[in-house]
Amino acid sequence: MGLILASTSPIRLQMLRAAGLTVEATAPRVDEASIRDALVAEGAHPRDIADALAEMKARKVAEKRPGDLVLGCDQVLELDREIFAKPETPDEARNQLRQLRGKSHKLQSAIVAYESAEPVWRHTAEARLTMHQISDAYLDDYVARNWESIRHSVGGYKIEEEGVRLFSAISGDHFTILGLPLLPLLAWLETRGMIAR
Repeated sequence: MGLILASTSPIRLQMLRAAGLTVEATAPRVDEASIRDALVAEGAHPRDIADALAEMKARKVAEKRPGDLVLGCDQVLELDREIFAKPETPDEARNQLRQLRGKSHKLQSAIVAYESAEPVWRHTAEARLTMHQISDAYLDDYVARNWESIRHSVGGYKIEEEGVRLFSAISGDHFTILGLPLLPLLAWLETRGMIAR
């Protein structure tokens, strides 16, 4: 049985491979924005939105790869029940960062595993991040310097890069913040006999 990551995220793939797993990445064809917008309109909790999006990605790939174990992941940024998506323009990234500065927000990171085209395991983890009251000048310079990287990240920052300077406090594990609750996944794979300790 192969291990498939239903994602185009290089950081998630890197985390899994760095943990010694042999994994292949396959892009799921899912209209995340439409699904997210529909769930938000229904008043779904951000945690449930992350879980639903992770499941949709896993299911889409698992339908074509039923003999493999497929992992779907998603992350939702929540600020006072408002959901943030990946910024589409530098202006949108600046606006998101202006909303986040001086406040605490949550990241909900979900993972769902599919086997034989059926869900067999899921986990959602939460991290809380508090941003400094950063100046407009620094914010503008940060976005200009880092746009090509941060446009792929909800909230318009990456803590594994210069974005760590934006924060005064972080609560939650590093893997959850990067979008994949790795420790619970490794523990589950061990119970399945797929990895040894």
